[in-house]
Amino acid sequence: MSRDASELARRLAREAEAVCRHYLSNGKRAGRYWVVGDVHNTPGRSLFVRLQESRKGPAGKWTDAATGEHGDLLDVIRESLALRDFREAAEEARRFLKLPRLEQQPAPKPIRSLAPVGSQEAARRLFAISSPIEGTVVETYLRRRGIARVHHGGSLRFHPRCYYRPDDHLPTETWPAMIACVTDLDGRITGVHRTFLDPGGFDRARLGKAPIDTPRRAMGDLLGNAVRFGVADDVLAGGEGIETMLSLRYVLPTMPMAAALSANHLAAMTLPSSLRRLYIARDADGAGDTVQAVLTQRATDLGIEAIALSPRLGDFNEDLHVFGLDALRAALRFQLVPEDVVRFLHSSTVAAE
Repeated sequence: MSRDASELARRLAREAEAVCRHYLSNGKRAGRYWVVGDVHNTPGRSLFVRLQESRKGPAGKWTDAATGEHGDLLDVIRESLALRDFREAAEEARRFLKLPRLEQQPAPKPIRSLAPVGSQEAARRLFAISSPIEGTVVETYLRRRGIARVHHGGSLRFHPRCYYRPDDHLPTETWPAMIACVTDLDGRITGVHRTFLDPGGFDRARLGKAPIDTPRRAMGDLLGNAVRFGVADDVLAGGEGIETMLSLRYVLPTMPMAAALSANHLAAMTLPSSLRRLYIARDADGAGDTVQAVLTQRATDLGIEAIALSPRLGDFNEDLHVFGLDALRAALRFQLVPEDVVRFLHSSTVAAE
C-alpha cells in the first residue's frame, strides 16, 4: 500500500463508525463491530468491520465471513460506490474526511420483509436454500459414523456456509452444515436442526463435527415435533439423536422413524392417532431411563403398545460404529415384535443382499 493510501486508511480508521454509517448504511453496530451483508452495502450479517482497535487487530479492518474477503475502509468506499480505481476511492475518502459530522447520519434503511431470527419462517427459508446431501461433506460425516446408506427421505440437506455466531459479542462465522427439517404430524416444517461440520479433515475426538463450542443448534418450534424419516402409520420408532435414528434406518430402511433431538423433546413428542406400536430407541443413560418411563406411560394412555429398544453401548450409532451393521441387525432381531421382524428387518436384509 502506498504512503498516501496508508495515511488515508489510518484517518478513516479513526472515524470507522462514521465511515460505516455513511457507506454501509444498511448495516448496524453490534458491540465493537459494524455488521452488514457485504462490502457492497447489501443488508445482512456476513461482513464485520472492526470499529475499535483491539488485540484482534486495528480499527477499520473488515472480514466477510461468507467469502473470506478482507480489507480496509478504502476498500469499503471503493466497493460500496463501485468506483473504478484507487484514485477515485482516494478522492472520495478525502471528500468524506472534510464533511461535517452532521452529513454522516445513516441513510434511511429500506423496508424489508425479514424473517425473525430463530423463527419458523427463518427455519423454512434456511431449509429451502440448502441443497441435497449427495456428494457433500454430510455424506462423508455420516459414513465416518458408520452410516454408509442414508435413508433420510428428504429430511436432510446441506448448506456450505451456514451462519454460526459463538455469542452476541463475537463475529458471525460460517461452517458447512447438515440441515435437518423439523416437522409436525402434517409434514409442515416448524424448525431446523444444524450440525456444523469440519470441512478440512476428520478429528476422531469430534467425530467430524466443526471445532466450535456448540456444533449442534436448533431453531424454530421443536416441542412436540421431530425430524422425521418416513411417514408414520401404525408403527413408529422414536429416539433422541439424528445419527441414532439414521443408524436404525440403515438396518430398518422402511420403518418410519423420528428424531426428537433431545430427551425432553422425545418425552413430549406428539404421537400419530393411527399409531398402534411405538419403539422407543432409548439412550443408555439416566435421561434415557426417564424418557422411556414417561413416553411409555403416554403411549399406554393412548392405547399404543410401547417397546424399548436398548443399545449395547451409549446409543445405536455407537453400536453401529463399533460393532458393525450385521451385529446391530442381529441385536434388533431379538428386540422387535416377530411380525415387525418379517415386515421391516427381513425385507431390509433381502434388499441388502
